[in-house]
Amino acid sequence: MQQEQDASISTISTPVVPIIKVEKLVKRYKKAEMNAVNEISFSVAPGSLFSLLGPNGAGKTTTISILTTTLQPTSGSVMIAGYDVARQASAVRKNIGIIFQKPSLDLNLTAEENVRFHATLYGLYPFRPSYKTMPRAYQQRIDELATILGIHEDLFKPVKKFSGGMKRKLEILRSLLHNPRVLFLDEPTTGLDPSSRRSLWEYLSKVRLEQQTTIFLTTHYLEEAERADDICIINKGNIVSRGTPARVKADLVEEFVLLDAEDRSSLLAELQHLGYAVSEQAPFKVLVEQPQLHTLLKSITTPLTLIETHTPSLEDAYMEIVGE
Repeated sequence: MQQEQDASISTISTPVVPIIKVEKLVKRYKKAEMNAVNEISFSVAPGSLFSLLGPNGAGKTTTISILTTTLQPTSGSVMIAGYDVARQASAVRKNIGIIFQKPSLDLNLTAEENVRFHATLYGLYPFRPSYKTMPRAYQQRIDELATILGIHEDLFKPVKKFSGGMKRKLEILRSLLHNPRVLFLDEPTTGLDPSSRRSLWEYLSKVRLEQQTTIFLTTHYLEEAERADDICIINKGNIVSRGTPARVKADLVEEFVLLDAEDRSSLLAELQHLGYAVSEQAPFKVLVEQPQLHTLLKSITTPLTLIETHTPSLEDAYMEIVGE
């Protein structure tokens, strides 16, 4: 009996503690008539890929600025890795890596010098005057990341000679140096060619798998957001949709099939008799999800001349909001 009780206790799952928890977050700028962010709440599971989407002016940049401690909230709370962003900003910064849209590199330094000063600033290694005098662990880490990102041969060149894509790669390298628990990526692949984008995402996937790094992404490449475990769409300071990519698409965009026939009156009467929501004009738009489509088609006896399915994409869902 005792063994049965112990076994039942062991099967009870422990609730996952969010790595990021946002509760009723508000930000209102001085002299503004409305909140830039209006009491939004969401949480992010550790080791997940979370994507925050929204049109320009939606509150996306304000939100990520608060989460990365560069902007103070008006009210509400944000916890990252167990630390409060407003009261424990220093501890939060030690647990996060950040890649912003606008480069933050010193153009007068070499690529390696930019990384070395960053490592010193984060307290990862004591400052040394050159790459060769830095600890072996630093050298191995920077060599590994530079090779993956394809800039190993450019490490000791001045950043002012770098292209936009190379600067982005260097910022990515710098942000990953201290193995952050949460990596904030604000449009991370802007300026990268398709091959570099692919290699970056391959490495980020590896980081998530091996180190359980949480990735918080904002992007205009919606195919990148499709990779997310969870998506949050914000508009005019409010969350308008939240969930898996499939859930968000289902919430915002209809799944339907277009049907037509030479005998349109018979087809319309049949569809209405079957109880489906259908448009009055041909080709007939029938609201039906993919699992039920086969059943619908088998039920129709009128010969069809058109069958055209429409499965919503994340871009469709996003445009529903932007289109407002």
